[in-house]
Amino acid sequence: MAKQTPRTGRRRTDRTAGQMYVYGNVAAKPSYEPSEYDEKRRRRKNASRQVRKNRRKAFHMNSDYVTFLAFAAVLGLVLCANYVKLQSRITSRSENITKLQGELADMKEENNTRYNFVMDAVNLEEIREKAQGTLGMVYASEDQVIEYTSPSADYVKQYESIPEDGVLAQSDKHTD
Repeated sequence: MAKQTPRTGRRRTDRTAGQMYVYGNVAAKPSYEPSEYDEKRRRRKNASRQVRKNRRKAFHMNSDYVTFLAFAAVLGLVLCANYVKLQSRITSRSENITKLQGELADMKEENNTRYNFVMDAVNLEEIREKAQGTLGMVYASEDQVIEYTSPSADYVKQYESIPEDGVLAQSDKHTD
């Protein structure tokens, strides 16, 4: 439905023809809302030729790049496999250490129990009485004890009787 304007004589089209007029001050919600995808698509359409060319070039992968990516992926997989293998070894060794520590604790407890049993079985007072009463042993007197100096502090092998002066051996370097 076109109407003629009085001043210019040109025709104008009625834009509201076939639409319902809404009274009030609230705008009606459109049936279609633009999404983020539409926004990106609109921006991409407006990109310049050089930008589009650079994007195509960036998406292009040559054989060297593909080889590098494949090598990096294989290297990453090998590293991950070795890491998992090391973690497995650490876990198994940790479990083994825990088991061995438990065995050690049991052995120490058994050793202490046996030591205490042996120490309780030996009565030193009873041994002293048997030695003095039955066997006739007596304590040594002061004149029977001979003090001597040992050239080595570890032990003494006695091949002959101890001399009266108490000196077993004397080296050329040692002087009293």
